[in-house]
Amino acid sequence: MLLRVRNITKRFGGLVAVDDVSFDVPAGHIKAIIGPNGAGKSTLFNLISGFYPSTSGSLRFEDADITHMPMHTIARRGIARTFQTTSLFKHQTVLDNAMMGYRMHAESTLFDALLRTPRARREEAETREAAFEALNFAGIEPLAARIAGSIPQEAQKRLAIAIAVAAKPKLILLDEPVAGVTSEETLEHAALIRHMAREGYTICLVEHKMSLVMGLADSIVVLHHGKKIAEGTPGEVSADPAVIEAYLGAATHA
Repeated sequence: MLLRVRNITKRFGGLVAVDDVSFDVPAGHIKAIIGPNGAGKSTLFNLISGFYPSTSGSLRFEDADITHMPMHTIARRGIARTFQTTSLFKHQTVLDNAMMGYRMHAESTLFDALLRTPRARREEAETREAAFEALNFAGIEPLAARIAGSIPQEAQKRLAIAIAVAAKPKLILLDEPVAGVTSEETLEHAALIRHMAREGYTICLVEHKMSLVMGLADSIVVLHHGKKIAEGTPGEVSADPAVIEAYLGAATHA
């Protein structure tokens, strides 16, 4: 099992944002996390990625306990993520942004960088190559020289995926990857996510667009007020009365 989440809980003072949640993510799987606004989905991602420390419970990745590891250590172990609000260096080029994803693997020191040692030059070349590969993977290599803040929203979403892919992760956490894009762009992103899965990436996906989720996910976890209320295949979850009442029904009548 690639990721095991066990009884994970996060409290902010008197608020329980994630409440005793458990699930597994097998390697090569697409696991969707759904639920109404405020259900705890993004907080759960923040716990898995180490952005927040958990209040209780445990997280195991490739059978190593990562519960109390800092964010950069978890990232180096192979967990990458995108954010609900696209987080880019918007005044840098698209290529520079993609290079940031790979640089966590660099071993060069400040001394290497200042003296342009062979190790620094080799790692710079490796970083550029990895970045171009990631941009090509995401379908935006022609935009490499553009300033990131100047490219369309849909391309920025692809760039966020490219940054994650450049980090050479085993698990990618996608937080609302199609928020703010058109229906046609949503279909294109779905194709990209399927391509990621075919290429061996394991994916956890938070998304509100049910057409995307139901067409992509191998299994789904449903959160409501921080608690897991259902888990299963798309067919099982969509037919669950508790899910219909808490989320799918509410979305239908929104």
